[in-house]
Amino acid sequence: MERFRKEVSAFIREIYEEEKKVLVFGEGRIGAPVMMIGEAPGEQESLQGRPFVGKAGKNLDEFLKEAGMDRGELYVTNTVKFRPTKVSAAGRTVNRPPTQEEIKLFLPFLMKEIAIVAPRCVITLGNVPLKALMGREAVIGDLHGQWLDWNGRTLFPMYHPASVIYNPSLKEVYRADIARFAARFRASR
Repeated sequence: MERFRKEVSAFIREIYEEEKKVLVFGEGRIGAPVMMIGEAPGEQESLQGRPFVGKAGKNLDEFLKEAGMDRGELYVTNTVKFRPTKVSAAGRTVNRPPTQEEIKLFLPFLMKEIAIVAPRCVITLGNVPLKALMGREAVIGDLHGQWLDWNGRTLFPMYHPASVIYNPSLKEVYRADIARFAARFRASR
């Protein structure tokens, strides 16, 4: 994994030589049975150098706990490894969704990361990782909570944990999807 991180770092330094991109790599153990893939790091993730430690991460941890799962059993990463930002109307630096160019730039590295970790199941959190892996026509609203075959692995799309912050009506859907996943996960141990 260390070689992988060095390879990604060198590549991004070369492409963004004028900018100092802070890379946030995945965490968890190689061989973890489940890999969760989010969109991109946010402000807290960039500051702490860890995936899913901001508000969305707190939601994720809460839902995992409710489902009787521990984050330590998983490998957690993002599609894009640096924080995509823009300047708001108020002049603050805020998060933005990754561009198609950024997603395409990181996709070969994400595929390599999946191969290194070798999970049995990949959970995509939101549209960005789902579309990156399944194609642009895949939509989270249609596929969330379903068991899909993907490259010899099981793929389980879920809404992004940040979605419940912006759309509280998704909280029960998210909770049901994680409970569905957790039940199957526990049964397969």
